[in-house]
Amino acid sequence: MQLVGRERLDAFVRKHADTRSWVEAWIAEVTDENTKWKGPQDIKARYASASFLANRVVIFNVKGNSYRLEVQVSFNIGTVVVKWVGTHGEYDKRNAAR
Repeated sequence: MQLVGRERLDAFVRKHADTRSWVEAWIAEVTDENTKWKGPQDIKARYASASFLANRVVIFNVKGNSYRLEVQVSFNIGTVVVKWVGTHGEYDKRNAAR
């Protein structure tokens, strides 16, 4: 899969150092040449707590459920776009405003 928006993850890890190992492992897995997510079932098989929203948006729980990572996946072209990453509280606040 091709990852777009890695700079958001890098900035997040600088601010939240406790997420470094999880984020680095996730990046390594997503960008591994053998990773080919063909549909939500491929993500769910590896990340059981992942949530799926409209428009191919996937929410990953980071470090248990302390943080959230929101990406948009284009399965047909093999691209994962980082849309947002932050604390669970920030996520709730952000979505309450919508």
